[in-house]
Parts: sequence; structure tokens; C-alpha cells
Amino acid sequence: MSVKRIQSRDNPLFKSLLKLSNSAKERRARRQALLDGPHLIEAYGASGGRVESLIASESGLQRAEIARLFETTPAVSKVVLTDRLFQNIAAVVTPSGIVALIATPVHEQGPPSDETCLLLEGIQDAGNVGSVLRTAAAAGVRNVLLSKGCAFVWSAKVLRAGMGAHFGLKLYESAPLVEFAQAFEGEVIVTDLQAERSLYELDLRGPVTWVFGSEGAGVTPDLAACATTRIRIPMPGGTESLNVAAAAAVCLYEQVRQTLNA
Repeated sequence: MSVKRIQSRDNPLFKSLLKLSNSAKERRARRQALLDGPHLIEAYGASGGRVESLIASESGLQRAEIARLFETTPAVSKVVLTDRLFQNIAAVVTPSGIVALIATPVHEQGPPSDETCLLLEGIQDAGNVGSVLRTAAAAGVRNVLLSKGCAFVWSAKVLRAGMGAHFGLKLYESAPLVEFAQAFEGEVIVTDLQAERSLYELDLRGPVTWVFGSEGAGVTPDLAACATTRIRIPMPGGTESLNVAAAAAVCLYEQVRQTLNA
């Protein structure tokens, strides 16, 4: 495969990459994302994904790890940018030296209504969204539905926090959470600081839809009304509440513990 080298800001391909890098609206419309750095690119390849375009900087290719990845990663096209141009599309202050352009997956059918899944409503912090996705993948949960108010799941910050979790999950953005919760065949559980029942009192060995709301407002009344159970996470230390990513981890791993001990 021939490698294209780009030195001018007026190059159409560079302009396209720059627009994609700077605009979430563009990434949504084109259903594309940029994976920054070797870890994400390798994780995507290991999941069976095919890179549309692999882009490296001139100085990046001087490093053995980047040069090897650039050489061995299958891609429709490969591009080398000057360091100045690469800096413009990089998502971090200190560029990794390599990014991959990928098509974000589209799932024609919604998730099954009898498998454990997560509903995320209005969670705007990208780091929290990525951390929840990472925990879900580790815990064996494969389906995550996100409301319109959530951080864009394919943004650079969410991808970094997810550490490759995206590629082992089915992600449904702008999903009809209330409709799904109403049709779910198992337990629909919402965390509530005022709930009487503790997380540790529940039998979690069956399918569960876990519902987590925004950091400030929590779950909206319409979605909360779909809950079959409301639970609280005991906090004997007196802390007012848990970060949403921490709360999700506690809940999912209590379910993992019960399932493994069944």
C-alpha cells in the first residue's frame, strides 16, 4: 500500500480530518471517530475492527512502537502528516503520534429485553461515561443505552476513559430509555439515596436493567417510575453520595459476586 504524505493545510483530506476532530456534530453526522494512541488502535484491531485511515506524524514514525503499529495495522489508507498538521488533529496536548479513523458501529436492532444492561440518562461528564463503559465491559454487561443528554460516547475524552471498552459493547445513543425499561422482562433497578432497601438485600442473579442518572439531577420522574425496585448503596462513612461511575461499579460488581457464587 502506498502511503500518502500531507504537508499543506489546504489538503482536502487534512481539512476533513480537522473538521472531524473539532466537531462532535460532524462525528455524529458522518458516524466516524478518531482513535488516538496505540492502546485504542490495538484494542480496536483485536475486536475485529477495520481501520478506514491510519494517520501518523513524522516524528511519531521515528518511534519503534508507532512505526511497528503503522506498518502492521490493516487499513484502507495510510497517511503521514507533518508534526504541525498532526498537532491540529490530536486530542491531547502531547500527541501520541498516531490516530486511526474508524466508522462507528450502528446496531439495527435494539438490545434484547432479557439480558442485563445499563441505562444512562443525562450523564454529561465524559470521564464518568467512559468509566461506566469500562466497568460494564469488565463486568460482562454488553448493552448500554444512553439518553440524548449524555456525553457523546465516541468523543475523544469518553474513548480515553473507556480504554477500549467501546469495542466490546453495543452502544445505543439517543435511546428511548423509558420505552425500553417498560418492556424489560427482568428487574429495573434505580439507585435512590432515600430507598429503604439496600443493594445487598437483593437477589441479582437474574437479568437486571440498571438505571443511572445525571450527576446533579438524577433520574427523571418518567424513567424512575419504570423501576421495579429502588435501592440505596450503604455508606456507613457518612458520605453524602457516590460519583455515578463509582455507584455503577459497586452495583455491577455486587451482581458479578452473586452470579459467580450462585
